[in-house]
Amino acid sequence: MIPPRFPVTAEQIDLVVAVFYAAIRRHEVLGPIFAAHVTDWPPHEAKIAAFWRNAILHERSYEGSPMQAHMRAGNVAPEHFRDWLMLFDETLRRSLPPESAAGWSALAHRIGAGLRMGVENMRPKAGPPVLR
Repeated sequence: MIPPRFPVTAEQIDLVVAVFYAAIRRHEVLGPIFAAHVTDWPPHEAKIAAFWRNAILHERSYEGSPMQAHMRAGNVAPEHFRDWLMLFDETLRRSLPPESAAGWSALAHRIGAGLRMGVENMRPKAGPPVLR
């Protein structure tokens, strides 16, 4: 069995996901974006918790593609990831011991950077194409 990336339990993952999405629903910018796509929160939170358990605890319970989901959404912009990460970091700091929060934050920032770049690359570019 592969050890976790940093000290965190499945129960702590579930707690962080629940606290985070409660904050998302109240957020003035991110709340409406999520509301446009998530109509049933418990299954969404369970799926995201499975994603994090896979990424941190090496469980194999998650099926999906975060990159495809964010690119398909249509209303997710690169600048939204800054707000998402700030809110996620705040949730981690309030919910976990410092070592666990720091490890999870670093992982979330790496994943967020990749998702942000994917969304950025899918944006239509202004002006005519450069053919050199």
